[in-house]
Amino acid sequence: MILLSDARVAAVPGADDGEPLVDLRELPELRLDGRAAEPTGGYARLRESVVERLLMAQRTLPDGLRLLIVEGYRPYQAQLEIFTSYREDLRRHHPDWPPERLHRETTKFVSPVEVAPHLTGGAVDLTLCTTAGVELDMGTAVDATPQASDDACFTAAPSIGATARRHRQIMATALHGAGLVNYPTEWWHWSYGDRYWALLTAAPQTRYGPVRLPTEPE
Repeated sequence: MILLSDARVAAVPGADDGEPLVDLRELPELRLDGRAAEPTGGYARLRESVVERLLMAQRTLPDGLRLLIVEGYRPYQAQLEIFTSYREDLRRHHPDWPPERLHRETTKFVSPVEVAPHLTGGAVDLTLCTTAGVELDMGTAVDATPQASDDACFTAAPSIGATARRHRQIMATALHGAGLVNYPTEWWHWSYGDRYWALLTAAPQTRYGPVRLPTEPE
């Protein structure tokens, strides 16, 4: 399992091809959830090619199922706050952990800002729902931590039920087929064009680097 703390991720050469962000609030073909909504509207934005791949993946789903997008782009400050908060929570629960382990365990749930996929607009958190918008059983909630879920949030977790396992496989087959890669500790997190994607696909460099919305505070 390659984590975002792995030095090979940070070593991937960074580039940005300038592809624009698409606002999913203007794209009815993809269902957008509001739980991660924030003032900048970043949660609803993804790179154009990522959106195209999500639409491609959705077309391969069994009848009656749709992708439910939870979060796309995430501002730098939000990423930093999530990382710091989770790291400090782990530190309180495991005061004996050395710094190296604390950092590694933190990155099982949230990426360091230096390599964070969400900052590029190339990463998406999502799940499956029915055409009526009812979420399917995926074994854990989106954003369940390894600590709280006893690692059931891991994509290949053996502890989840057969129904949730089948649903995860349906989603994975569709998204892998469209060219996205999964972060294996988070069944809901998929990306394209970022450093993690480049490492897993042997791409020579990233397609996307960190971006900032015009409405984002400096």
